Amino acid sequence: MKKPFKSWLLASSVAAILAAPAIATANSDLEKLSQNPANWSMWGGNYAGTRYSELDQINTSNVKNLQPAWSFSTGVLRGHEGGPLVINDTLYVHTPFPNTVYAIDQKTQSIIWEYTPTQDADVTVPVMCCDTVNRGLAYGDGKIFLQQSDTVLTALDAKTGKRVWSVQNGDPKLGMTNTQSPLVVKDKVITGISGGEFGVRGFLAAYDIKTGQLAWKGYSMGPDSDTLIDPSKTTTWKDGKVAPVGPNSSTSTWEGDQWKIGGGTTWGWYSYDPKLNLVYYGSGNPSTWNPVQRPGDNKWSMSLWARDADTGAVKWVYQMTPHDEWDYDGINETVLVDQEVKGKLHKTIVHFDRNGFGYTLDRETGELLVAEKFDKSVNWATHVDMNTGRPQVVSKYSTEQNGEDVNTQGVCPAALGSKNQQPVSYSPQTGLFYISGNHLCMDYEPFEVSYTAGQPYVGATLTMQPAGADVLTGQPDGSTNLGQFTAYDAKTGKIAWSNKEPFSVWSGSVATAGGVVFYGTLEGYLKAVDAKTGQELYKFKTPSGIIGNVNTWSYNGKQYVGVLSGIGGWAGIGIAAGLDSGKEDSNSEGLGAVGAYRSLSSFTKLGGTLTVFALPN
Repeated sequence: MKKPFKSWLLASSVAAILAAPAIATANSDLEKLSQNPANWSMWGGNYAGTRYSELDQINTSNVKNLQPAWSFSTGVLRGHEGGPLVINDTLYVHTPFPNTVYAIDQKTQSIIWEYTPTQDADVTVPVMCCDTVNRGLAYGDGKIFLQQSDTVLTALDAKTGKRVWSVQNGDPKLGMTNTQSPLVVKDKVITGISGGEFGVRGFLAAYDIKTGQLAWKGYSMGPDSDTLIDPSKTTTWKDGKVAPVGPNSSTSTWEGDQWKIGGGTTWGWYSYDPKLNLVYYGSGNPSTWNPVQRPGDNKWSMSLWARDADTGAVKWVYQMTPHDEWDYDGINETVLVDQEVKGKLHKTIVHFDRNGFGYTLDRETGELLVAEKFDKSVNWATHVDMNTGRPQVVSKYSTEQNGEDVNTQGVCPAALGSKNQQPVSYSPQTGLFYISGNHLCMDYEPFEVSYTAGQPYVGATLTMQPAGADVLTGQPDGSTNLGQFTAYDAKTGKIAWSNKEPFSVWSGSVATAGGVVFYGTLEGYLKAVDAKTGQELYKFKTPSGIIGNVNTWSYNGKQYVGVLSGIGGWAGIGIAAGLDSGKEDSNSEGLGAVGAYRSLSSFTKLGGTLTVFALPN
C-alpha cells in the first residue's frame, strides 16, 4: 500500500500545482498529514479508508500493559459514532446532536475552543432515523468541516473555531438530515444526505472549500441529467463483462415518478483515489421498505458508485441488491487496496454490505471479482451470480413474493445487516480485513404506506433475534451471540477467523503495524486482538457502550489509542431514546432493535466520553 499511495500523492500534487497553487498547498498539506501516522486526519486515516496505522509502539507483546491516559466528557448523552481527528498538536472531537465541536490541546488536555451550532431541535430530531448520531469531522485548507444534523454544512477556522461559511444541504421539513462525515478532496468538500425512511431522494454533493458554493450534485436515481450518468460512457457489470448502462438506466426501473421519493440516501463513508481522481461510496435502501409498492430494480439504490471528483460524472456503478426487500442499506464504507485476485494484480475496491456479502471489484473498471458471504448464516440469497452480478434470492425469504401483510420469518441477516455502518480496517501485514459484525435474523412484515412529505415512509414491521448459527459454516448451533469480530480475505472470499461477541460490534476498528487490531463493544469494552489469530490480548471497560471508531496517533513520541463511548445508534436506540417498555409489545420499537437488545441495559447506560489509552511511562 505504501509505494502506490506515495505515487498517487506525487501525481495528484503535480497536477494540482499546475492547476491551482493555493488549493494545491491546502490539499498537499492534508495528504501529508494522512501520510504521517502521528496524525489521524480523516475518518479512515487515509483516502483509501484502510484505517491502518504504521505505529508499532503498542504491539502484541506489550498491549496487555495498556492503561487509560486521560479522558474527556462531551456533555452529551446520546449515541457517539465516529472518532476524533488528530491534526498535529490538536484533537478535534464531535458530539451527536447538538453537534458540538471541541478543539483540545494534546499537551494539557484543555479546551482550546468549542462551537455549538444553532439548530431547531423540534424540527430536526424527530426526523433523525436511528438516533441523533454524527460520524465525525473533516479537515482541510485550515478548516474543520462539520456536517450538522439539520443538513447545514459548516466550515470552521481550525485555530479559532470561528465560522467561515455555512451552506444548507437539504430541508429537514422534508425529512432530510445529515449524520455522516464529510470528505475533503482537492478544492471541494464532499457530503451526502440522510432520510431514506422519509422518502428522501439521495445524492452526493460537492461544495467549494473556500466559499461553500455548490460545485456539483449527483442523485442516486432519476434522469441521466440528475444522476450525472452518461448512457454510453458510464458502465456497470452485466453478462460477465463491463458494459455501458444505456439510456434511462434508473428511471426505467421505477414505476412512474416513484423515483422522486425513491431513497438511495448517502449517509455512509466516502473514499478517494487521487490517481484515478474518483470518489467511491454506496447508496442506501429504496423507499418504501414495502417492496410490493415499488416494482422494478429501483436503480440506482443499493449501489456502489465511482464518480469523478471534479465533475461528479459517474465512471461506473454496480447494484448489489436489486429491488431490495429487506432494508439492506448499501451505504457501508468502500476500502481501496491493491491486491492480487485470481492471479492478476488489481486496483480493488472492497465493500462489506449489509446484505451479508463481501464484494471485491476492480475500482478502475467496476469489474466484479469476488462476492462471498462474510457470515455464513446469511440465508436470503444462496449466492451472487458472477455473470449477472445479481444475488439469487431464496423464495422462502422473499418479502415481495410472500406479499403484503405476511410475516416472513427467519430472514438472515436482520435489516441492520451482517455489518452496519461501523467501518472495517485492513492490515497490509496480514492481507486481511477486520469486520465489526452483527449476527441476527428477523421477521419482516411489509404493509401499504402512503407518502407525506416529512413523515415516516417505512411500511414494514420488524422483530429481530439471534441468528443461532455458526458464522463459519452457517449450521444451526443454538448460539445466542448477536455479534462477532471477523477477519476476512477479500482476495478469495474466505473467513480467516471470527470471535463471538454477546452483542453486535458497532464500533469501527483500527489495525496497526504492531500486529494489533482494536475495536469496541456495545457493553463498553475497548478490546485488542492479535491481527493474525484473533486472540484477545487486552480489554478495558469504558464508561458507556462503544459505537464509536477506535483511532490511533502519536504525540511527543508516544502512541495513543482513543475511542468515544456513548451507547446509542440503531442497536442501542432502546437505551438512547428510552423506547423499551420492558414488555413484548415494544419488541418492534426502534425498527425492530429494542426486543433483540433488551438485555444490553444490564451492562451499560447512557454516556459521552472520549477515553485515551497509552502504555505506562
